[in-house]
Amino acid sequence: MNGIASGLVGNLLGGVLGGVMPKQTVQARQGFKSFVQVEDGDAAYDTQAEVYGAIGAAGVWTTIWEMTVPAQQQIHWGFGSPNQPQNQGYMWFAMMDIAADWSVGTLRLVQQNARRTRKIVVGELPDSQLHSATVTTLATAALLNKNEMIALPEKVEYPLVGEDSLIGLEYSLITAATAADAAGFRIPITVYQ
Repeated sequence: MNGIASGLVGNLLGGVLGGVMPKQTVQARQGFKSFVQVEDGDAAYDTQAEVYGAIGAAGVWTTIWEMTVPAQQQIHWGFGSPNQPQNQGYMWFAMMDIAADWSVGTLRLVQQNARRTRKIVVGELPDSQLHSATVTTLATAALLNKNEMIALPEKVEYPLVGEDSLIGLEYSLITAATAADAAGFRIPITVYQ
């Protein structure tokens, strides 16, 4: 009888106090790290020629690359945390005339909703800090040493970019390469699905 009475009291109190009894916890969403590069862009932005060909006149912001977020995914720019620098994402970007010179400008990371009615600028970076000093090829332009690269931890302060929305790169040219013929980048993202 004691067990039945305590069970009734527990149920009564749980109902009266609004469910003080422990509830199931919801598991936190887990993302995985990845990178985007030229080939990941939508059809109009998935080749080097389309990327460097999209650059506009000096001082004008132009979309040079964008990717539509696939079904059942959400994306943040960057990965990892700034309090663990060896585990956060690092990026590189280069626009060049192979074996001649660089295009110099500012790279902007953006995210937009599917209808393009809301655009958020996540960061603006001078591209001269995003590649090596060796203009020979894209392979030599790519930075590999984390101590020379710009970190891009997961941008949790911005909303997740959902299905059918866009992440993209805009570029504002300062000085054009003699004849741009190569473009490349590797930028970290976190993918949730």
